[in-house]
Parts: sequence; structure tokens; C-alpha cells
Amino acid sequence: MSRGAPPGMRITQKDLAEAADLDFSEEEEHWNTYKLSDGATLKVKLVLRGVKRLEKYNPDGTPLYLIQSQNVVRAVGIPEELKAKAKESTFKPV
Repeated sequence: MSRGAPPGMRITQKDLAEAADLDFSEEEEHWNTYKLSDGATLKVKLVLRGVKRLEKYNPDGTPLYLIQSQNVVRAVGIPEELKAKAKESTFKPV
């Protein structure tokens, strides 16, 4: 699996302008889970937002792809001693 452009290959503005925008569909999105030393757990997921295929190629002939992505992070299982005191709501019931 390729991990970006080969060493020494530059991606120019012209390369980006000529790149093909690709449609995609989600097949699977997995959460990575990390236990922190303070007792909390982080769940992290990369969500694909866009894909372009460049007219540039790796030495093995595979095309280069650029992605736009967003990292989604959730903190769960936070120990009570780490939590701040909850604030009272400023909204008045109707």
C-alpha cells in the first residue's frame, strides 16, 4: 500500500487542478480506541470527505490519491474525579 507521494515527487497546483474528483461510498468506518493514563478512553475515527486521483504515479504504476478527511474524537469512560462541575442551564422552561 502506498503512503503518499514517492520521495522527491512534488505535487503542484496544476496537478491538483487536473486531478479527477472521485465519488465514493462508505463500506466500513472503524473506531480506534485508546486507553489513556488518566483513566479516560478516547475513540478516534477518520471520516473521508473527498478524494482526488492525480495524473501522477508511484514507481509501481499505481496512481496517487489525495484525500480530504475529518478526525472525529470522543472521550468516554472519563473518571468522575476528572470531570468539572456541571453548569446550570441558562434556558428557562416554557
